[in-house]
Amino acid sequence: MNPQNQPAISRFNTYDEYLKTPVQFLESYVDDEGLFLTRTANYWMEEANARPVPRMLFDKFWYEGELCILFADSNLGKSILAVQIGNSICNGKPIESFAHEATRQPVLYCDFELTDKQFEARYSVDFTNHYRFSDEFYRSELDPDAEIPKGIRDFDEYLSISLERNIVQSGARVIIIDNLTYLRNETEQAKDALPLMKHLKALKSRYGLSILALAHTPKRDVRQPIGKNDLQGSKMLMNFCDSAFTVGESQANKSLRYLKQIKQRNTEQVYGGDNVCVCRIVKPYNFLQFEFVGYANEWDHLKRPKEDQNDQLMEEAVRLRQEGLSLREIGRELNIPHQKVDRLLKAADMKAR
Repeated sequence: MNPQNQPAISRFNTYDEYLKTPVQFLESYVDDEGLFLTRTANYWMEEANARPVPRMLFDKFWYEGELCILFADSNLGKSILAVQIGNSICNGKPIESFAHEATRQPVLYCDFELTDKQFEARYSVDFTNHYRFSDEFYRSELDPDAEIPKGIRDFDEYLSISLERNIVQSGARVIIIDNLTYLRNETEQAKDALPLMKHLKALKSRYGLSILALAHTPKRDVRQPIGKNDLQGSKMLMNFCDSAFTVGESQANKSLRYLKQIKQRNTEQVYGGDNVCVCRIVKPYNFLQFEFVGYANEWDHLKRPKEDQNDQLMEEAVRLRQEGLSLREIGRELNIPHQKVDRLLKAADMKAR
């Protein structure tokens, strides 16, 4: 505490006097209990018992009342999944193969990524035969002509005020923010991430919200499993959120994505590295969405070192040779030149000696 930034207090002429009697000094500044609410543990148990048990909004990835972060690299489909989750919550119907317990609720989707035309393209058939969303699914985008009113310091403050106003006017209890970068210019640094997370947690508590915030990952090593440190601005954002999950791209099959739990408070980890949910992005008619494929170990979908790839090719080449295929036939099966097949088989023979 810097005494020069504090108002004068008649009982204390100097900062040294405060240091000798800090309790009396603080009592003269702070009404009631100040920043903390202190009660008996039994009191808090009774208070908690009076509130409903959180229900699943999107399986064990996101529960009611949580500030959850969904993060992934660009162009992996996190916005597609977020709209799909919001649509599921509005209709009170689960996404196939993913549990859903909550009753239907109004959803506010703050879309800072797509134009209305791009959004239309995803949820129509060539801009016709539009998907019909629930009337309780609200989408917001930035007004490019809006000007910052007098008395408001900057864009960040105006955005925060506008977001809160939107929440009140829509009556939404589920908020999806796509993405966090637009709420603050920088989230890599703790000094920028901390006010952002405090603001979101304050909104969550004030209006009883469930918040899903989308975020990016910086460039990462695709040979390694995705973890907490892969979230942009990871430490501060991860500390303040209640839960987090990620979308990863399969390196074994680029058309596949996998979902992995990164942080959870209301449940145990079910979809960790040894049991990720594998999906593909499909558009069966007029709704772009994730389709569940199965469960897998994350390691099966990471980029393997060249030696591992060669070992796998070698095993396949040996197996095909045992089935009676020629070098050229094996090459066609494995999509490699027959000369490489010959080298792999010779290496396998050397290993076997």
